[in-house]
This record gives sequence, structure tokens and C-alpha cells, in this order.
Amino acid sequence: MKQGTNMSDLEHDSGMQAASTPHGDASVSVIIVSFWTGPLLMRSAMSALRQPHVREVIVVDNGNWADEMDRLRELADYSEKLIIISGHGNIGYAAGCNKGAANATGEYIFILNPDAILPDEAVGDMLAESARLDGGWMLGAKLINPDGTEQAGSRRSTLTPWRAFVEMTKLYNFAPRHPYFRRFNYHKEPCPGQLTEVPVISGACMLMKRETYFSIDGMDANYFLHVEDVDFCLRLARAGGKIYFTPKVDILHFKSSSRESRIRVELRKAKSMVRYFFTHFRDPYPSVFLYVVSALIWLGFAMRTVMIMIRRMLALVGLKQSGPDTVRRGYAAARNRARS
Repeated sequence: MKQGTNMSDLEHDSGMQAASTPHGDASVSVIIVSFWTGPLLMRSAMSALRQPHVREVIVVDNGNWADEMDRLRELADYSEKLIIISGHGNIGYAAGCNKGAANATGEYIFILNPDAILPDEAVGDMLAESARLDGGWMLGAKLINPDGTEQAGSRRSTLTPWRAFVEMTKLYNFAPRHPYFRRFNYHKEPCPGQLTEVPVISGACMLMKRETYFSIDGMDANYFLHVEDVDFCLRLARAGGKIYFTPKVDILHFKSSSRESRIRVELRKAKSMVRYFFTHFRDPYPSVFLYVVSALIWLGFAMRTVMIMIRRMLALVGLKQSGPDTVRRGYAAARNRARS
């Protein structure tokens, strides 16, 4: 154990002390796939460990800061509930979820982003909501930004080539209330006050029975990053499953906490979207329209890449003027904010 660490505080924060489980023997395996997440990974894992119904927290390490992993392993020394899987390299988010699920022993699987923080009793409250659900179901919670507003992604419509076309061309501005021009994300629409069936939820927070996850062979590992959650929801719905959103649980989600290159992230997002459309919508859509949508996706990627490069060049000029000490101070401040 590292010098200066207070084990009693560690036990209290990680929820290792016994807690009552009002929902019986329900056991939940929380799966966290992390890639260079930073200090938020520890906060996310600890928020999961303190949940009464969590049997285990499985962290799939796709690559992280050495000091953050040291802190996590230190916590694992005192909590049998924390399991770390590492040494496999960056296999992508979907494959990471599958690896975690393959090692899960709980009745339920809870996929949680490494930059999402669970409030106390979040898992228990979601289990209570799921008690009324039958068959193959999946449940998501309300993701919120640090300022408390609802985040885009908690509840969504089915992503079709037409809906992507509407989003990229901003056709929704011409007839915002028309069902043909409804937006992909619902966060700007009034939030329902009770459990509601929706077409798609975010991969940042997914609760389901273990058998449901494996009934459609888990996540499609061909999606390295992004769109794997949209694909999972579509395949589950086509297999007869139902997807629900509950507004009764707010989960703080920081987003964009990984240090991975933004251009690389945008590239993988574009590849995943094109693959998704050609995998699921070849029959109902003309090929020419799929190629038009794909062209718009790649055009959007090119434009975002140019903007990222311009911002980098402008930042470089600013860095040269401010000097390396300012850069180091800014980086340290950012890490401290993430730890708080």
C-alpha cells in the first residue's frame, strides 16, 4: 500500500462495508472499459463499488496512465469486488465490453462509461424500475452534464440513413415538429416523468440481464469506437427485446475525458457510422442514397479535421507565447479538476 493512504477512508469510499440489499439477492456486474481516462476512472469505479447490489466491478484496461492504474490496483488489494483485466492492449470499446461480460458472474450486467459517476443507490433504483419489465429488456438512466442539464444521448430515436441525412443537412430546422424531421437525440424534448420505452439509449449506462446481453452475442466488436451502442439497441429490438429509459436516476457523465486524438476518434466514428448503415439498411434504402449519406459523413469528418488542425495551430502560437510552464500548470489544473 502506498505511503499516506488511509485504509479506513478507502474502505468507506469504495463501499466495502456491508450494506442492506432491499432487492433481495440480485447481483450486478458493472463493466467499465477504459482507455486513457485519467482520474475520473477511479471516481467511476468507486461510485460503482459503493452500490449495495453490485457483486463485482470489472475494469477492462485498454490502456491508462500508470499512476491511475496503480491507484486502482491499490484499491483492488482491499476490495474483492474490484477486478482488473489488463495486458490485452487497446481492443476497442465493444470488444472490451465483451471481454468484461465474459468474466462477469452477476445476474445482471451494467455497462458504465469510465467518466460516468453513479449516485448512491443508482443501481438499486434502476433494479426497482426493472422489476416491472418482462422478456429481454435493457434500461438506461438520465445522463446529465456537470451543469445539471440533460445530456444528448440518454434517449434517442433509431438511427437510420434518413435521420442521419436530416441531422447532417439540418433539415429539422424547416419542420421541427414533423415526425419525418425529428432529431436523433431527444434531450431537447420534454423529459418524461416515468419509465418510458425508447428506441435507443446510450452505451454510457446500460443495465440488462446477463442472458439478454449474450442472447444477441454481445456488442459487435467490428465497431472499434462509437455506434456500437446504437447497433446493439437495434439488434436487441429486432430480436424482440425492449429498451427503456428512466428519468428517476441521474448519472453525471463528463464525456471526452480520454486523451485519444480527436481526429482519430472522429475517424473511427465516421467508419462506424458508414459500416452501421451498410450493415442494417441495404435492403430498405437505395444504394445511391446510402452512398450520398456516406459521402456526407466523410465530408463532415474532413471539415471537423480541418477545424481541429486550425485550433491546434492557433493553440501552438499561444503556447509559444505563454511558455512551457503555463502548459504544465494548465495540465495539472485539468487533472485536479477531474479528481475533484
